[in-house]
Amino acid sequence: MSAKPTEGVGSAAPPPASKPHKPIPTPSLPSSTKPYKDIFMSFAEVQLSETERMLERTPLSLEETVAVLRAAGEPTRFRLLALLAQGDLTVTDLIDILGQSQPRISRHLKLLAEAGLLERYQEGSWAYFRAIDDGPAAAIVSDLLLRLNRDDRQIARDMERLEAVRRKRAERAAAYFAQNAEAWKSLRALHVDEAKVERAMIEMVGDRPVQSMLDLGTGTGRLLELFAPIYVKGLGIDASRDMLAIARSTLDGADLSRVQVRQADIFMLPEAAGDHDLVTLHQVLHYLDDPAAAIREAAAALAPGGRLLVVDFAPHELEELRTGHAHLRLGFSHRQMAEWLSDAGLETIEVRDLEPDEESDRNGERSQKLTVTLWLARDPRMLIASADEPTRKVA
Repeated sequence: MSAKPTEGVGSAAPPPASKPHKPIPTPSLPSSTKPYKDIFMSFAEVQLSETERMLERTPLSLEETVAVLRAAGEPTRFRLLALLAQGDLTVTDLIDILGQSQPRISRHLKLLAEAGLLERYQEGSWAYFRAIDDGPAAAIVSDLLLRLNRDDRQIARDMERLEAVRRKRAERAAAYFAQNAEAWKSLRALHVDEAKVERAMIEMVGDRPVQSMLDLGTGTGRLLELFAPIYVKGLGIDASRDMLAIARSTLDGADLSRVQVRQADIFMLPEAAGDHDLVTLHQVLHYLDDPAAAIREAAAALAPGGRLLVVDFAPHELEELRTGHAHLRLGFSHRQMAEWLSDAGLETIEVRDLEPDEESDRNGERSQKLTVTLWLARDPRMLIASADEPTRKVA
């Protein structure tokens, strides 16, 4: 792969792609790619009512309004806003999509950020950008994007190239898991003992029986086995056939006939919304292009009063996990996860950090290891049983 120019805004080129492999494996990741029109339409539908509310609530001054319009009112910058309204992208991604130089892209991003229209997230040596989605400036941009002709040739081409970028990400992760269906377990050596993580999960979830459990990015099926004593029926979702074969073997060995595993996209679950009392995302989110969307999908799968358990890494700087193991995210902070859970309509119940034991390498130096964080959240809706009506109602 030819080297990209050094990017002044802190982004780094993604690792070389492995042999393409269409199903997107786990522990994460079914492909989230959709036709560009569907993506653009879904953004518009979600933003419309919020835009109207914000415009009514928070008017801008004349100077502020002109500043927003001036920042957005240039073809490349408006194309950037249309792309970054779809999710997080790096400078390298934007270079590939727009076909423009790194200095030019970086300058446009700088102007948009100064106008308060973009957010920038630093993760190790990479920087992700995303269009802001709240506040009066976001309301103006959202309204403009709603009015943009989705069949415009340039916009359509940009969205198609965006999907190509996402497919490459998915293929890298899929190739990794396909080649390492068994060996990826060795990555656990980088963090606290898995038995300790499992004990913490059991303590947080408790032993109260539940009707249905859904494990997203089920991998080997271990969580379905772990929580088998408390659920009546279980379902594991994964995109990788290799991992599903391992999961089926795991569940067969545990004689769990009431559990199913299916190949499906974590962003487009086949199950009806609101069916599950417990949903789990174990070491999945750091492989995903859009973790927030996965959390929203998981939240939508919860029954009223249901709980979501997320297990992943705290923020770290082990770049080799990105380049060698297809990690797209170098951990998640308490604040970031709390925002995503809240945006998905969930209440955070408990958060635990499991720090690794300090070890030394062969040279006597302390080796960097990973902290595992567990988040437990609940759907605040409650089921109310009525004496006159046998059917349950949602409060």
